[in-house]
Order: sequence, then structure tokens, then C-alpha cells
Amino acid sequence: MSLSKRTRATALAGLMLVSGALLGACSFQPVYSGALAASPTLDIAYAEPTTRLEQIVYQELELRLGSSTSPTAPLATVTVAGSGTGVAPMTSSPNISAPARAGVTATITITRRDGSDAKPLVLSRSATAQYTTTGQVLANTAAANDATERATKAAAESLRLAVLAALSR
Repeated sequence: MSLSKRTRATALAGLMLVSGALLGACSFQPVYSGALAASPTLDIAYAEPTTRLEQIVYQELELRLGSSTSPTAPLATVTVAGSGTGVAPMTSSPNISAPARAGVTATITITRRDGSDAKPLVLSRSATAQYTTTGQVLANTAAANDATERATKAAAESLRLAVLAALSR
């Protein structure tokens, strides 16, 4: 009986050593820490925004990924489309509140400008944010705008992670 316990303990210790060595050989890289988080600059040039929502995405990406003014840096172009934004129909009673949702779909196209024939990288992410409407037009408009901006920031963060994943391969 003692021989089987010793054999079992030796096998377990060997298995732990082998699994530790195998896990150490993995090439996973964390997004929120490590080399990409310490120096996330990807040298990307950004197009000019045409809407407030595009401006939010460009600012978030430039803040987190860095930017470049080089004429050969890849050019990132963002388009943002909102859904469910705007003010819900007004009611005659100011005490009625209703939930509403603002949705945003952000698409980034990264085009290489170094003369290569590589296809543009196109990534798209969606996000939603909820808000509550009341019988007050000004409050409804402010709530809808705030929810749309929150959804846009969430989509921008998702795009940032997608760009990191796509360009780190």
C-alpha cells in the first residue's frame, strides 16, 4: 500500500512539473498588462471625424493606441451609425417614465499606405446603453445623447481590443 502511495505522489509531482512547463511555453499576451499595455503605440494615422460620435471613437483610440503623423503609417477611418437614438414619443403625463435604448455600431477600416497590396483591415463592433424617458423633452434629449455617447465609448473600447488582437498577430 505504501508503494502505491509513493508511486502516486511521484506521478502527481511529475505531472505538475510537466504541466507547468507546458503552460510556460504558451504565447498568450494580456491586453491590459504587459508589453502592449506599457507601450501600446501602434503608429496609426487617423482620418478627420465628421460627427461627434466619430470624434469620440477617434479620441479613445488615439489616447489608448497612440498616433502617427508619418505619411506611410496605416490610415484608420471610423464610421459610427446609431440606432434607437433620438427622443421617444412624448406623453401628456409628465409622471410616466419608460425605458429606452441607444445603440451604436462603430466600424474601423485600417488601410496600409506603405505601397503594399494588403487588403484593408475592417473591424466592426456594436454597443448599447439604456436610459429612461419622461414627459420632459429636454431631459429626454439629454438622456438619449448621454446614452448614445456611453454606447459609443463602449464600442470604441471594443474596437481598441479588436485592433490590438488583429495587429498583434
